[in-house]
Amino acid sequence: MGARLVQFPLILAVIYLVTFWLTWVVPGSPFEGTEKKISKEAIRAMEERFHATDSASFLAYYPWRIITEGDFGESLTSDFTVNEIIGQALPISVALGLFALVIATACGIALGTLAAVRRGGVLDFLSLTVALVGISLPSFVAAGVLLVTFCVRWPIFTIARWGHLSDLVLPGIALSLLPMAYVARLTRVAMLDVLSSDFVRTARAKGLSRSSVIWKHCLRNAILPVVSYLGPAAAVTLTGSFVVEKVFNVPGLGWHFVNSVTNKDQTLILGVVMVYSAILLTFNLLVDLSYAVIDPRIDLSK
Repeated sequence: MGARLVQFPLILAVIYLVTFWLTWVVPGSPFEGTEKKISKEAIRAMEERFHATDSASFLAYYPWRIITEGDFGESLTSDFTVNEIIGQALPISVALGLFALVIATACGIALGTLAAVRRGGVLDFLSLTVALVGISLPSFVAAGVLLVTFCVRWPIFTIARWGHLSDLVLPGIALSLLPMAYVARLTRVAMLDVLSSDFVRTARAKGLSRSSVIWKHCLRNAILPVVSYLGPAAAVTLTGSFVVEKVFNVPGLGWHFVNSVTNKDQTLILGVVMVYSAILLTFNLLVDLSYAVIDPRIDLSK
């Protein structure tokens, strides 16, 4: 575990350098993207203000500022700082992602467990169908179908609105389909393996009820593959989805990231990527720690 903690800042540094290089080699400038023609002198002045005259100046200024002050600098294409944009957008993406993760985890585990217990039955077929649809159907297609069905065909929800709890429902469902499919499939496979174990037969022979054996004993041993997947899945869903946020006009971090790429807003791109990376690495560490809680036989010191 100590090695993982040492690797954490090193991985972030590599991600920053790679992202910086990618944003710098892309043609175009954030200062030339407006409809009004800007003089070369004005562009030069803005580049000097934002330390974007050359890659060396940019790289020498911003990483040090991030490390010492935790400040990603000013957005190159808006009147807000990157910290302000992230501070406003991240809670929205987290709320959406958390809602989607709860749906995916609860429904996926329940469906996968019931499918394994009723192998070959209707629930098993339903589980496999959900997994196939969830994995195969792109999120923008699912988002579009939900939008047309429940906002246009049957106007239960309002289009392109944000600020009410009901606005979480459709984007949350669209965002939960893929992780729900994987959770259901992983749970089903793991449960089938555990149900054939000797300790299950022993527990039943001792007089424990079937529901107790399944939900208290089998599920605990079958949950490790699901926990492994939930680490990166949680990082993705808690930070939202670019496509889903764009389709439903959710002003989250993904929505701002799409705009920053379009405008080549280098400071905002770097800020959002670093936040995404830090969340992903943090959740991977939490998954490793959760192994010891779920299965005490796992030694994290190795």
